[in-house]
Amino acid sequence: MASSASSASSRRILLGFLAGFVAVLVCHQGMLAILVGLGVSPRTVFPYGATEPFGVPQIWSSAFWGGIWGMLFAGVEQSFPRGPMYWITWLLGGAFLVAGVAFFVVAPLQGNPVAAGGDPAAIVTGMMVNAAWGLGTAILLLSLDAWRRH
Repeated sequence: MASSASSASSRRILLGFLAGFVAVLVCHQGMLAILVGLGVSPRTVFPYGATEPFGVPQIWSSAFWGGIWGMLFAGVEQSFPRGPMYWITWLLGGAFLVAGVAFFVVAPLQGNPVAAGGDPAAIVTGMMVNAAWGLGTAILLLSLDAWRRH
């Protein structure tokens, strides 16, 4: 019985990776395209600049890390509240947890200013694209899970 539960948990985490990866390409970048179109953000949609140290295009690096975050969220998602708060948890998790790590951990490690140097447009952009990622990951995770069951 424990093997079956472990297998189900492993499948859920794998689905979390897939959902988080795709959510970067569709939801995160979709929201960024909207914000760029509105003139809120000067960032580039689907950026292909090389990342350090391996030279991977930025969009694929972002999608990979979206998948890692998707795995983490999928691992704890069963403890999320149900009903409308389920969706809000994913949305806020993206907006505050994922964006917070990007602003306060990743940016300094990459030699960039903490919290985008306090630039309000960059902060709003970061929070909104990650909120869209969170909501998209939740929708994709539930959809993939339902598809897998049928």
